[in-house]
Amino acid sequence: MQRQMFRVLFYTVVIGYAFMTLVPFIWSIYTSLKAMPDIDKLWVPLGNLTIENYTYIVDKFPFIQWLLNSVFVAGVVTLGNLFFNTLAGYALARIRFPGRSLLFYVILGVMMVPGQVVMIPVYIMLADWGWINTYWGFTIPFLTSSFGIFLMRQFFLALPKELEEAATIDGLTRWGIFWRIALPLSKPALAAQTIFMFLGNWNSFMWPSLLASSDDMFTLPVGLNSFHWQYTAYWNLDLAGTMYMTIPMIIVFLIFQKWFIKGIATTGIK
Repeated sequence: MQRQMFRVLFYTVVIGYAFMTLVPFIWSIYTSLKAMPDIDKLWVPLGNLTIENYTYIVDKFPFIQWLLNSVFVAGVVTLGNLFFNTLAGYALARIRFPGRSLLFYVILGVMMVPGQVVMIPVYIMLADWGWINTYWGFTIPFLTSSFGIFLMRQFFLALPKELEEAATIDGLTRWGIFWRIALPLSKPALAAQTIFMFLGNWNSFMWPSLLASSDDMFTLPVGLNSFHWQYTAYWNLDLAGTMYMTIPMIIVFLIFQKWFIKGIATTGIK
Protein backbone atom coordinates (compact mmCIF):
# COMPACT_ATOMS: atom_id res chain seq x y z
CA MET A 1 0.00 0.00 0.00
CA GLN A 2 2.75 2.42 0.92
CA ARG A 3 4.60 1.53 -2.26
CA GLN A 4 1.55 2.29 -4.38
CA MET A 5 1.01 5.60 -2.60
CA PHE A 6 4.64 6.52 -3.18
CA ARG A 7 4.33 5.64 -6.87
CA VAL A 8 1.17 7.74 -7.22
CA LEU A 9 2.86 10.66 -5.48
CA PHE A 10 5.97 10.28 -7.64
CA TYR A 11 4.05 10.28 -10.92
CA THR A 12 1.88 13.17 -9.75
CA VAL A 13 4.97 15.29 -9.09
CA VAL A 14 6.58 14.28 -12.39
CA ILE A 15 3.42 14.99 -14.43
CA GLY A 16 2.94 18.29 -12.63
CA TYR A 17 6.51 19.34 -13.33
CA ALA A 18 6.19 18.30 -16.99
CA PHE A 19 3.00 20.34 -17.27
CA MET A 20 4.72 23.39 -15.74
CA THR A 21 7.55 23.18 -18.28
CA LEU A 22 5.18 22.72 -21.23
CA VAL A 23 2.83 25.59 -20.41
CA PRO A 24 5.26 28.40 -21.43
CA PHE A 25 6.04 26.60 -24.71
CA ILE A 26 2.37 26.05 -25.52
CA TRP A 27 1.58 29.67 -24.61
CA SER A 28 4.38 30.86 -26.90
CA ILE A 29 2.90 28.91 -29.81
CA TYR A 30 -0.56 30.30 -29.00
CA THR A 31 0.71 33.88 -28.85
CA SER A 32 2.68 33.48 -32.09
CA LEU A 33 -0.66 32.76 -33.85
CA LYS A 34 -2.35 35.93 -32.60
CA ALA A 35 -2.91 38.97 -34.76
CA MET A 36 -1.43 42.25 -33.53
CA PRO A 37 -4.75 43.71 -32.23
CA ASP A 38 -5.25 40.57 -30.11
CA ILE A 39 -1.76 40.39 -28.65
CA ASP A 40 -2.82 41.71 -25.22
CA LYS A 41 -5.93 39.53 -24.94
CA LEU A 42 -5.75 36.56 -22.62
CA TRP A 43 -8.07 34.43 -24.74
CA VAL A 44 -8.65 34.64 -28.47
CA PRO A 45 -11.15 32.45 -30.35
CA LEU A 46 -9.47 29.75 -32.39
CA GLY A 47 -11.03 31.22 -35.53
CA ASN A 48 -9.02 34.43 -35.04
CA LEU A 49 -5.67 32.65 -34.91
CA THR A 50 -3.52 32.98 -38.01
CA ILE A 51 -0.16 31.87 -39.44
CA GLU A 52 0.42 35.29 -41.03
CA ASN A 53 3.10 36.08 -38.45
CA TYR A 54 5.19 33.18 -39.73
CA THR A 55 4.89 34.22 -43.37
CA TYR A 56 5.32 37.93 -42.57
CA ILE A 57 8.75 37.63 -40.96
CA VAL A 58 9.97 35.50 -43.88
CA ASP A 59 8.65 37.92 -46.52
CA LYS A 60 9.40 41.29 -44.88
CA PHE A 61 12.70 40.59 -43.13
CA PRO A 62 15.97 38.90 -44.23
CA PHE A 63 14.91 35.93 -42.11
CA ILE A 64 16.36 33.29 -44.44
CA GLN A 65 19.74 35.02 -44.31
CA TRP A 66 19.59 35.13 -40.52
CA LEU A 67 18.72 31.43 -40.51
CA LEU A 68 21.60 30.53 -42.84
CA ASN A 69 24.00 32.60 -40.72
CA SER A 70 22.92 30.75 -37.57
CA VAL A 71 23.20 27.35 -39.25
CA PHE A 72 26.67 28.16 -40.61
CA VAL A 73 28.06 29.64 -37.39
CA ALA A 74 26.59 26.99 -35.09
CA GLY A 75 27.62 24.19 -37.46
CA VAL A 76 31.21 25.36 -37.95
CA VAL A 77 31.76 26.07 -34.26
CA THR A 78 30.28 22.71 -33.28
CA LEU A 79 32.45 20.78 -35.75
CA GLY A 80 35.53 22.73 -34.68
CA ASN A 81 34.88 21.95 -31.03
CA LEU A 82 34.32 18.27 -31.76
CA PHE A 83 37.66 18.10 -33.58
CA PHE A 84 39.92 20.19 -31.33
CA ASN A 85 38.35 19.30 -27.98
CA THR A 86 38.48 15.59 -28.74
CA LEU A 87 42.15 15.72 -29.74
CA ALA A 88 43.06 17.83 -26.71
CA GLY A 89 41.03 15.66 -24.34
CA TYR A 90 42.68 12.49 -25.62
CA ALA A 91 46.15 14.00 -25.34
CA LEU A 92 45.54 15.10 -21.76
CA ALA A 93 44.11 11.71 -20.81
CA ARG A 94 46.44 9.29 -22.58
CA ILE A 95 49.69 10.97 -23.65
CA ARG A 96 52.36 11.75 -21.08
CA PHE A 97 54.24 14.96 -21.80
CA PRO A 98 55.94 17.64 -19.65
CA GLY A 99 53.48 20.10 -18.14
CA ARG A 100 50.40 17.95 -18.79
CA SER A 101 48.98 18.36 -15.29
CA LEU A 102 49.73 22.10 -15.24
CA LEU A 103 48.02 22.54 -18.60
CA PHE A 104 44.95 20.68 -17.35
CA TYR A 105 44.76 22.92 -14.27
CA VAL A 106 45.02 25.98 -16.51
CA ILE A 107 42.07 24.67 -18.54
CA LEU A 108 40.08 24.17 -15.34
CA GLY A 109 40.95 27.72 -14.33
CA VAL A 110 39.72 29.06 -17.67
CA MET A 111 36.37 27.35 -17.04
CA MET A 112 35.98 29.48 -13.92
CA VAL A 113 36.56 32.80 -15.71
CA PRO A 114 33.27 34.51 -16.72
CA GLY A 115 33.00 35.22 -20.42
CA GLN A 116 32.29 38.89 -19.74
CA VAL A 117 35.81 39.33 -18.37
CA VAL A 118 37.44 38.67 -21.75
CA MET A 119 34.87 40.46 -23.93
CA ILE A 120 36.80 43.70 -24.34
CA PRO A 121 40.26 42.13 -24.97
CA VAL A 122 38.84 39.67 -27.51
CA TYR A 123 36.82 42.38 -29.24
CA ILE A 124 39.89 44.65 -29.53
CA MET A 125 41.91 41.75 -30.92
CA LEU A 126 39.26 40.91 -33.52
CA ALA A 127 38.94 44.57 -34.47
CA ASP A 128 42.71 44.81 -35.02
CA TRP A 129 42.51 41.78 -37.31
CA GLY A 130 39.58 43.21 -39.26
CA TRP A 131 37.29 40.35 -38.26
CA ILE A 132 34.36 42.47 -37.03
CA ASN A 133 31.19 41.74 -39.02
CA THR A 134 32.79 38.70 -40.69
CA TYR A 135 32.28 34.96 -40.46
CA TRP A 136 35.91 34.66 -39.31
CA GLY A 137 35.11 36.62 -36.17
CA PHE A 138 31.91 34.63 -35.58
CA THR A 139 33.64 31.25 -35.70
CA ILE A 140 37.45 31.17 -35.26
CA PRO A 141 37.63 32.42 -31.62
CA PHE A 142 35.06 29.83 -30.53
CA LEU A 143 36.37 26.64 -32.19
CA THR A 144 37.44 25.19 -28.86
CA SER A 145 36.24 25.35 -25.27
CA SER A 146 37.67 24.40 -21.92
CA PHE A 147 34.45 22.61 -20.96
CA GLY A 148 34.57 20.44 -24.07
CA ILE A 149 38.20 19.51 -23.42
CA PHE A 150 37.37 18.63 -19.81
CA LEU A 151 34.39 16.53 -20.91
CA MET A 152 36.41 14.52 -23.42
CA ARG A 153 39.37 14.07 -21.08
CA GLN A 154 37.17 12.62 -18.36
CA PHE A 155 35.59 10.22 -20.81
CA PHE A 156 38.89 9.00 -22.24
CA LEU A 157 40.20 8.43 -18.72
CA ALA A 158 37.39 5.92 -18.20
CA LEU A 159 38.44 3.76 -21.17
CA PRO A 160 40.41 0.63 -20.16
CA LYS A 161 44.12 0.97 -20.85
CA GLU A 162 44.21 -2.71 -21.83
CA LEU A 163 42.53 -1.81 -25.12
CA GLU A 164 45.39 0.50 -26.07
CA GLU A 165 48.01 -1.99 -24.89
CA ALA A 166 46.49 -4.71 -27.06
CA ALA A 167 46.32 -2.34 -30.03
CA THR A 168 49.98 -1.40 -29.55
CA ILE A 169 50.96 -5.06 -29.60
CA ASP A 170 48.99 -5.43 -32.85
CA GLY A 171 51.09 -2.64 -34.36
CA LEU A 172 48.73 0.33 -34.26
CA THR A 173 50.28 3.78 -33.99
CA ARG A 174 49.08 6.41 -31.53
CA TRP A 175 46.91 7.96 -34.23
CA GLY A 176 45.56 4.54 -35.18
CA ILE A 177 44.62 3.83 -31.57
CA PHE A 178 42.82 7.16 -31.33
CA TRP A 179 41.03 6.85 -34.67
CA ARG A 180 40.08 3.15 -34.61
CA ILE A 181 39.56 2.48 -30.90
CA ALA A 182 39.18 5.58 -28.70
CA LEU A 183 37.08 7.68 -31.08
CA PRO A 184 34.41 5.01 -31.87
CA LEU A 185 34.03 4.31 -28.14
CA SER A 186 33.56 8.01 -27.37
CA LYS A 187 30.23 8.38 -29.20
CA PRO A 188 28.29 9.16 -25.98
CA ALA A 189 30.68 11.98 -25.06
CA LEU A 190 30.71 13.28 -28.65
CA ALA A 191 26.91 13.32 -28.70
CA ALA A 192 26.76 15.20 -25.41
CA GLN A 193 29.34 17.69 -26.67
CA THR A 194 27.44 18.13 -29.96
CA ILE A 195 24.25 19.05 -28.14
CA PHE A 196 25.98 21.42 -25.72
CA MET A 197 27.98 23.21 -28.41
CA PHE A 198 25.28 23.42 -31.06
CA LEU A 199 22.54 24.64 -28.72
CA GLY A 200 24.89 27.06 -27.00
CA ASN A 201 25.99 28.67 -30.26
CA TRP A 202 22.54 28.47 -31.85
CA ASN A 203 21.08 30.50 -28.97
CA SER A 204 24.10 32.79 -28.59
CA PHE A 205 23.19 36.47 -28.55
CA MET A 206 25.97 38.36 -26.79
CA TRP A 207 28.87 37.80 -29.19
CA PRO A 208 26.88 37.96 -32.47
CA SER A 209 25.26 41.19 -31.33
CA LEU A 210 28.71 42.68 -30.63
CA LEU A 211 30.35 41.48 -33.83
CA ALA A 212 27.52 42.02 -36.33
CA SER A 213 27.04 45.56 -37.64
CA SER A 214 24.82 44.92 -40.67
CA ASP A 215 21.49 43.16 -41.13
CA ASP A 216 22.88 40.56 -43.52
CA MET A 217 25.31 39.30 -40.84
CA PHE A 218 22.73 38.93 -38.06
CA THR A 219 22.12 35.50 -36.60
CA LEU A 220 18.57 34.54 -35.63
CA PRO A 221 18.72 35.71 -31.97
CA VAL A 222 20.12 39.09 -33.03
CA GLY A 223 17.67 39.42 -35.91
CA LEU A 224 14.67 38.62 -33.72
CA ASN A 225 15.79 41.31 -31.31
CA SER A 226 15.01 43.85 -34.04
CA PHE A 227 11.32 43.25 -33.32
CA HIS A 228 11.79 45.09 -30.01
CA TRP A 229 11.52 48.87 -30.13
CA GLN A 230 12.06 51.45 -27.42
CA TYR A 231 8.43 51.69 -26.36
CA THR A 232 6.81 48.60 -27.86
CA ALA A 233 7.56 45.06 -28.95
CA TYR A 234 5.98 42.82 -31.59
CA TRP A 235 5.67 39.76 -29.40
CA ASN A 236 3.65 37.77 -31.93
CA LEU A 237 6.41 38.17 -34.54
CA ASP A 238 9.10 37.57 -31.96
CA LEU A 239 7.52 34.33 -30.78
CA ALA A 240 6.86 33.18 -34.35
CA GLY A 241 10.57 33.57 -35.04
CA THR A 242 11.34 31.78 -31.77
CA MET A 243 9.29 28.81 -32.95
CA TYR A 244 11.39 28.71 -36.11
CA MET A 245 14.49 28.73 -33.90
CA THR A 246 13.19 25.91 -31.73
CA ILE A 247 12.73 23.38 -34.54
CA PRO A 248 16.47 22.76 -35.23
CA MET A 249 17.18 22.45 -31.50
CA ILE A 250 14.48 19.80 -31.10
CA ILE A 251 15.79 17.90 -34.13
CA VAL A 252 19.38 17.90 -32.85
CA PHE A 253 18.33 16.78 -29.39
CA LEU A 254 16.11 13.98 -30.71
CA ILE A 255 18.92 12.68 -32.93
CA PHE A 256 21.52 12.60 -30.15
CA GLN A 257 19.20 12.04 -27.17
CA LYS A 258 20.16 8.40 -26.57
CA TRP A 259 23.90 9.05 -26.72
CA PHE A 260 23.54 12.31 -24.78
CA ILE A 261 21.94 10.62 -21.77
CA LYS A 262 24.51 7.83 -21.87
CA GLY A 263 27.35 10.33 -22.09
CA ILE A 264 26.14 12.35 -19.11
CA ALA A 265 25.71 9.14 -17.10
CA THR A 266 29.17 7.74 -17.84
CA THR A 267 31.46 10.77 -18.24
CA GLY A 268 33.74 11.15 -15.23
CA ILE A 269 33.39 7.54 -14.07
CA LYS A 270 36.84 6.05 -13.81
